[in-house]
Amino acid sequence: MKKKIVSGLLVTTMLASMLVGCTKGGSGGAVNKDGIKEFDAFFAVPGNEINKDNAIQKIIAEKTGVKVKETWLTGQTAKEAIGTLIASGDYPDFVDAGDGSITMYEAGALVALDDYIDKYPNIKEFFTEQEWDSLRQSDGHIYWIPQFSNIYGEERAVEQNDEAFWIQTRVLKWAGYPKIETMDEYFDLIEDYVEANPTMEDGTKNIPYTILCDDWRYFCLENAPQFLDGYPNDGSCIVDPDTKKIIDYNTTPTAEKYFKKLNEEYQKGIVDPESFTQIYDEYIAKLSTGCVVGMIDQWWDYLNANDAIKTAGLDKQGCQYVPLPITIEKGMKNQWHNSGGVVNVSSGLAITTSCEDVEGALQFVNDLLGQEIHDLRFWGVEGTDYEVGDDGMFYRTPEERKNCADQGYKAQELCPYSYFPRWDGTSRDGKNAMRPENQESEFYDGLSDTLKECFDAYGAKTYIDFIGTSEPPGPWYPMYTYSQTLTTSTPGGTAWAKMTECKHEWLPKVVMAKDFDKTWGDYMKAYDDCKPQDFIKEMQEELDRRIEAAKKYEK
Repeated sequence: MKKKIVSGLLVTTMLASMLVGCTKGGSGGAVNKDGIKEFDAFFAVPGNEINKDNAIQKIIAEKTGVKVKETWLTGQTAKEAIGTLIASGDYPDFVDAGDGSITMYEAGALVALDDYIDKYPNIKEFFTEQEWDSLRQSDGHIYWIPQFSNIYGEERAVEQNDEAFWIQTRVLKWAGYPKIETMDEYFDLIEDYVEANPTMEDGTKNIPYTILCDDWRYFCLENAPQFLDGYPNDGSCIVDPDTKKIIDYNTTPTAEKYFKKLNEEYQKGIVDPESFTQIYDEYIAKLSTGCVVGMIDQWWDYLNANDAIKTAGLDKQGCQYVPLPITIEKGMKNQWHNSGGVVNVSSGLAITTSCEDVEGALQFVNDLLGQEIHDLRFWGVEGTDYEVGDDGMFYRTPEERKNCADQGYKAQELCPYSYFPRWDGTSRDGKNAMRPENQESEFYDGLSDTLKECFDAYGAKTYIDFIGTSEPPGPWYPMYTYSQTLTTSTPGGTAWAKMTECKHEWLPKVVMAKDFDKTWGDYMKAYDDCKPQDFIKEMQEELDRRIEAAKKYEK
């Protein structure tokens, strides 16, 4: 996937004109004593606060004339937090409401962006015309900008940022770096390793396999059957690419085999007994100790734990993870990773009706996408956070890599504005990756010795080399961008909500059951009572609509 490359220069003249005469109080573009506009933002996900005097945030403010105070989800679910916002009618200037985006739209809390987009070249080029059209809501307007997985220039993918069966390198080294392809082989390896190595070097008991089930993150438990059958992450269903029909992955023979395997491993003591009660923070803390041998998760979801493992020096013990190309049977092509960007139309960065300077807010987003500011966000300050070689390629010294993985340093020095729109792919210079984690040489040089040994053993230079890559399956992909917008206003949305509640209730029971077959049968009956056919029907209608809509843009 390529994007047309255009200028990323800051529109300083427009910015200066907007700053003149802006004197209102509060947030929403108020000018502080230093002449900087101040906005606020809330993101309905847990995140890391940066320090008030953060170094790069200050530089970005000096260059753009804007500073944004970011707040994140704490002590509430996303649904609760968004409900509180709507009840108060008092919104931050920017918001990413996650699954509550439709709720905020229906509450009239968001500003339509249609009349603004063409004024800001970096925002305009962020999506193709087809992609912008896919973001239109039922009233025909665009209300949010999805921030992630958008590729500029050539794709530069080295991380498996998506879901996978992960395993620590110490396990693979102990076993002589075997070829692991199936779920049975994966758990056999974990069983053998933990039997031979019940503890870490310091005596900490190894946890063979844990599962994150907290709130919406229970995808770590429930959606593996689609991948095990060799399908990509459509998230809420399978799409048969030949028949163009929706398949319910919750009821396939593979789903039953997968949960039966988890049940067997639970009875053996391999599955962490705290899996179904631990919250996200407890899960991350557990992974950060290096004692968890394996799990299913998405890379971005456990990245803080990965950084903590490296900061604590546990990488030297082989406690870092690599993904494995697991399917239900040998010889199947896996699709854990698909190339190209994904436009998640269900949510994104929005501007609320409380914002008194919409143009100033959008100008800031535009500036963040310019190359100079983008480099500051993700590479940092030249000479402090990265270096530039004679060939123009960016790289980091070992000390700079260590700093950039340290939570304290990141809070004080780095400011990625991580939930604002960003680019993946290749910089406008045509050489460097937009983000350092995708710079091939920097990525490999920055690996710990134990990771390099593991990579070399499997002939890999990137995480993706472990599992391979596939092309996007079709114009419908991914279907979760539709299911995430469903509400109980339709039969399919009602069914989807009930299916979700049912799985939350029953899947832990299924895994822990003494009598798997009986409990699985009881679960299937409860699941069928949710009327999943109503959900499948609406998903099929959306699949057909997407296929038909794509024909409009075929050349």
